[in-house]
Amino acid sequence: MIRHIVLTRFAPETSEQTISDIYSGLARVAETLPGARNFVGGRSESPEQIERGYMHGFTIDFDSWDALQAYADNEEHKALGGQIVANAQGGLDGVLVLDIET
Repeated sequence: MIRHIVLTRFAPETSEQTISDIYSGLARVAETLPGARNFVGGRSESPEQIERGYMHGFTIDFDSWDALQAYADNEEHKALGGQIVANAQGGLDGVLVLDIET
């Protein structure tokens, strides 16, 4: 399994509703793609409070690298990813992506 992890430092003017709409769209994409499951996303509630500005994140699990690639190539995912970058502080500099094989 591959766990896809995305952390975002959204610009202060980005509303929680905008972020929720983006995450809802990504959850719908994950539901439609074979080999994708378990979308979880939201705002950090960590008691450690060491997010360093990356207050929002999401994870999606994929059965294989091929399933992750199908997600990466999906047009709706690309559009939603573009919205994340457009609303992140510093654009792409406000986004971290990790893919971990578990």
